[in-house]
Amino acid sequence: MLGIVGIVVVFVMVFGGYKLAGGKFGIILKSLPFESMMIIGAAVGAFLISNDKGAIKATLSALVKVFKGPTWKNSDYQDLLCLLFELIRLQRQNAVAVEEHIENPEGSEIFGRYPKILKDHEAIELICDTMRSAAMNYNDPHQVEEVLDKRLDQNVHHQMHGSHAMQTVADGLPALGIVAAVLGVIKTMASIDQPPEVLGGLIGGALVGTFLGVFLAYGFVGPFAAKMKTMIEEDHQFYLMIREVLIANLHSHATNICIEVGRQNAPHHMRPDFNELEEALRGLKQAA
Repeated sequence: MLGIVGIVVVFVMVFGGYKLAGGKFGIILKSLPFESMMIIGAAVGAFLISNDKGAIKATLSALVKVFKGPTWKNSDYQDLLCLLFELIRLQRQNAVAVEEHIENPEGSEIFGRYPKILKDHEAIELICDTMRSAAMNYNDPHQVEEVLDKRLDQNVHHQMHGSHAMQTVADGLPALGIVAAVLGVIKTMASIDQPPEVLGGLIGGALVGTFLGVFLAYGFVGPFAAKMKTMIEEDHQFYLMIREVLIANLHSHATNICIEVGRQNAPHHMRPDFNELEEALRGLKQAA
């Protein structure tokens, strides 16, 4: 919602100010289709040249988040802590019993209670791979922490491809605007024998290219890239919380302490309330 409001504000402030200053839209509207074709078309072409299919998909996926917001909400963080609580408690009660859940999470009753998390392959693999390693006696907290850090860094680096691609487009748009402007000047020079009012219109049309390139770069594409980066970093906190809980578990802290470590490492605005989480965990104990 805020993204849409921002777009409206940019248009209203820029073109509203232009209109109030006495500007006329005729020359802009006349040149806009051709300038847009050159600048936006070249930007899309450059984007396709510099990215593979995976990066293009990542960009489109991240672009959706600009309007939808982060994937994980406050309730998802609490669900994650409840899921980890159930798995850790079961693992400590019966290490063999937990294996059927981590080997087949899709058929697991525990994972099935948290469908949104179950749909996220990275979160499920992170949990299952780490707990499986612990069951195989690969449970040195420092070594596992190093492995998890490398895996998470690789994951966020991959997710950032979309943001980097958009920022590259934003950096190139002003130059593409200049290219369109230069072509407009070339067109103008071919009509140098025309009267001043005609030349003025042609020069104005050429300058629309420069305006459009800068306007798109700093008014839209650049802010989109920055917001995409912010959303990716915020969603990454969800996986970092998994890391914190699992490492605390390998240090053999009490189950409730492991969960509290995760809760404390959740982003402040997404952090589950202590009392609400305690009540949820109490309900899980009673259900068991």
